Amino acid sequence: MKNLRILCMAAASIAAGLLAPIASRAADYPTRPIEIIVPSSAGGGTDMMARVFADSAKKYVPQPFIVNNKAGAGGGIGMTEAQRAAPDGYKIGVLISELAIIPYLHMTKVTTADFIPIARLNGDPGLIAVRADSPYQSIDDLLAAARKQAGTVSMGNAGSGTIWHLAAAAVEQKTGVRFNHVPFQGAGPSVLALVGGHVDAITVSPAEIGPHVAAGKVRVLVAFADKHLPPPYDKVITFKEKGIDLVIGTWRGLGVPLNTPPEVVKYLRDATRKTAQDPAFNDALVKANLQPAYMEGDQFQVFMSAQAAYFKTLLESVELKK
Repeated sequence: MKNLRILCMAAASIAAGLLAPIASRAADYPTRPIEIIVPSSAGGGTDMMARVFADSAKKYVPQPFIVNNKAGAGGGIGMTEAQRAAPDGYKIGVLISELAIIPYLHMTKVTTADFIPIARLNGDPGLIAVRADSPYQSIDDLLAAARKQAGTVSMGNAGSGTIWHLAAAAVEQKTGVRFNHVPFQGAGPSVLALVGGHVDAITVSPAEIGPHVAAGKVRVLVAFADKHLPPPYDKVITFKEKGIDLVIGTWRGLGVPLNTPPEVVKYLRDATRKTAQDPAFNDALVKANLQPAYMEGDQFQVFMSAQAAYFKTLLESVELKK
């Protein structure tokens, strides 16, 4: 019994010794650059949002934010790395809508419950886009072609299991058509594939195609939204207007590993709130075709849990063709 008490005391002492350095560092946080893990490739909406945040947050955080892209597995690789990081606030994960999807596809074990959310920063509805010279002048044209001969219309997406893969699969479920799904390592590469003529259409967010729409290279056929979007997409018809109940969009925010010290979490939440309230930050998002959608950390957690429940149910009735 005495030996057991000694062992327990020793274990407690070791644990306290391991936690003490983190606690003491938390009081001085931050003393070095903070890494932001972006779970997608460069050039997409998630990457743009992270870089806009990193630049805007300079006014409120004395240390720089370093953006590091870790694409793959529908965002699972990057978010897993962020979740497994030391809980000291020096590695922050960009949490994306796929976090509510890919656990149910067995692409990762990381779930919405494995992070302390800092805040949601952005939310965008999905779009289906084609090249400007595409023979598909409307969403009706595209669906008619896909219905006429299953699998002949190639539909690019940001990767198997991503929100845009699921969005296209939901279109199949609602309309009875069948696409030839073509996954890429992120939304940026899918857009380049569309412009280069390698796929017929893509499911994507406004941010990723903004420059190509402005240049007249890409045309948007439909939005997965419940109302018309701001310019330059204000003339784009929605699925709801076509009598198809499909409202699907992406969201992006920040989170840290569980057990991150409360002082660090509070610091990051306060700095993120100030950044999100800065007109310069919101202007930069809008210029990048990203819609500001700030949500406090606790609210963000509730929102993510609801999204996970929604997509779990949707996946039970949708056949994902990879």
